[in-house]
Amino acid sequence: MNKNRSPLFPLSAHLLPEGRMALRIFEPRYVRMVKEACAENKGFVMCMLNARGDKETNEHIYPIGTYAHVVDFDLLDDGLLGIKVAGLELVEVSDIETEQDGLRTGVCHAIKPWDCNLEPQQLAPMDERLKEIFGNYDELASLYEEPKFNCPNWVLNRWLELLPVDGAQKQHFLSQKDCTVLLHYLSGLVV
Repeated sequence: MNKNRSPLFPLSAHLLPEGRMALRIFEPRYVRMVKEACAENKGFVMCMLNARGDKETNEHIYPIGTYAHVVDFDLLDDGLLGIKVAGLELVEVSDIETEQDGLRTGVCHAIKPWDCNLEPQQLAPMDERLKEIFGNYDELASLYEEPKFNCPNWVLNRWLELLPVDGAQKQHFLSQKDCTVLLHYLSGLVV
């Protein structure tokens, strides 16, 4: 994705590249966003919320987001639109504007992925603990046809999505040039 304007979907949950997420869409602005994305075969950017940022100036949206596309949709029992999205690549968001219905858009450009030249054994025990989480939570496991527990980037991104740390900390990890800062952090948590 080159420099262009994309719709933004700020959310307290986090989606990273190769991640999957199920969402319930009910606000008219996001229903419009999803319809347009599907009709035009385009995506939108999943953004992390900054609880301390001002909504009026759009500072409540952190600058690093994930360009995502809809991989499945369904009408839910409660009448809401249910979608599954897949994260494609990290992007940096700037020049945020608010449309008349409240949908925000931003100029986005791709961010080079982490350098993550780790051997699969360097993920231990993080890979095994992640397998346990997937084994215990069917809703999470059902989002992935083929989990990549032996892929360092995939494992670290899933942990970063799941960790109960605030968006500022996640933005810090994502802004690094390689994955070692996150790896050391997780090594102290996951045993």
